[in-house]
Amino acid sequence: MCHFSSVLPRNISSSKFKTSQTMEERGCAPNVITYNTIIDGFCKDKPWKEVITLWDEMLANNCKPDVVSYTILVDAECKEGNMDEARKVLNSMMSIKCCVPDVYSYSIMVNGFCKYKRVDEAMKLFHEMSQNRPFLNTVTYTALINGMSRLGRLSVAQELFKGMSASGLIPNLITYSTLLHGFCVDGHIDKALELYKVMQTNGLKPNIIYYSILIDGLCNVGQHTVARELFCGLPFKGLGPDVYAYTIMIKGLCKAGLPNEAYELFRKREANGCLLDSCSYNVMIQGIFLHNDDASTATIILHEMVSKGFSADISTATMFVNLLCGDTDGQLIHKIV
Repeated sequence: MCHFSSVLPRNISSSKFKTSQTMEERGCAPNVITYNTIIDGFCKDKPWKEVITLWDEMLANNCKPDVVSYTILVDAECKEGNMDEARKVLNSMMSIKCCVPDVYSYSIMVNGFCKYKRVDEAMKLFHEMSQNRPFLNTVTYTALINGMSRLGRLSVAQELFKGMSASGLIPNLITYSTLLHGFCVDGHIDKALELYKVMQTNGLKPNIIYYSILIDGLCNVGQHTVARELFCGLPFKGLGPDVYAYTIMIKGLCKAGLPNEAYELFRKREANGCLLDSCSYNVMIQGIFLHNDDASTATIILHEMVSKGFSADISTATMFVNLLCGDTDGQLIHKIV
């Protein structure tokens, strides 16, 4: 693994390395499980030089790396974005007859390729998995569906979803949410609602994240009334709106030209025990001004936001800069200051 060449600060890591040395000094030779545990720790701390040293030590002690050993390295490379190196590790693994990659090794690679938008390579690996017969699992399918959805290749994502069900695997909440997000981003709200019904028919109970995605999708295509009905019905489903759900609904109401209702929900949210955050304040400020031309209320909310330790984002800051540039009589700057 010559790619592990960077030497990063090592505090905790050095103690891990001493552990294996101490074991040998006491006549207790480390086995593959010991090495895997320490190498995994090194990979998380990122001192790659120690990883190489331990790997070489493991081989020198006639302790053969197993599937877990190689998978740890594959995972480390994927997390660093070094997909070509991760693929080399997987290939090295495949060249050893007694160390065949399992579904987790492949799934990590598939997820990595999808994360870095290399979905064609992910699909190639997916087909390779089918040929090499490691059992495909929900994680693998979900990673691919997510990758395809994010790149707008929804027809492929749908085929994968169908193929998953046909192979006997049951899509979980993450799988449904992933495909739902793809439909909503692309504006296919009818398909999103259809998927919502399928999910309920299959006995899966949507969580607040799923509902938030659906509410956001409805707002983005102008179906604010339906979105609001769904939002208001959450408590009856045993779900309390979280900070993300509230912000989505507030933004949707502002976008619909209903800033007063958005402001009412903004205040109601805090009363319901859902603390406001920076994103909520920025969304409300922009909505109040852009859709109601109410610079006075926007300024009041800005002061409140700053007093609670939050900062204006680039859009809010730009909005106020433009306001100040047009403030010929100095009234607005006096309110802000």
